Amino acid sequence: MKQKKLLAVASAGGHWVQLLRMRPAFEFLSLHWISTSPGVASQVDHEEFTSVRDANMWDKPGLVLMAIQIAWRVLLYRPDIVVTTGAAPGYFAIVFARLLGAKTIWIDSIANAEEMSLAGKKARRWATHWITQWPELSGDDGPTYIGSVL
Repeated sequence: MKQKKLLAVASAGGHWVQLLRMRPAFEFLSLHWISTSPGVASQVDHEEFTSVRDANMWDKPGLVLMAIQIAWRVLLYRPDIVVTTGAAPGYFAIVFARLLGAKTIWIDSIANAEEMSLAGKKARRWATHWITQWPELSGDDGPTYIGSVL
């Protein structure tokens, strides 16, 4: 049986820490990591890693470059599954991977206790599974609460 390919994507910092906490669940998958800091590559030694530009909504040229970098990586890797804890790089990965038919999982950062993040709200359309880490934010129309990673 062909091993499924998982693309794990998160911005550096808290998003990345939360994504790494799920690493044991990815054990039997072919894995490629993407983050915004090349410095975190050492945390996923012996696994494929790509660093992309860090940007936010106030840096539109940076977001365009980030989107292009992620689109290229998604096209090359062709993941079966994308898991992200946000923010902007996760959003772009979910959009491009979904267009190629991949299953996509958005897990909003635990920092967003009162409402879903902006990227999380935008990801709703593209995410196969749209998840919050706070039960108070879950609802019949989503997001879904299944626990937290911290």
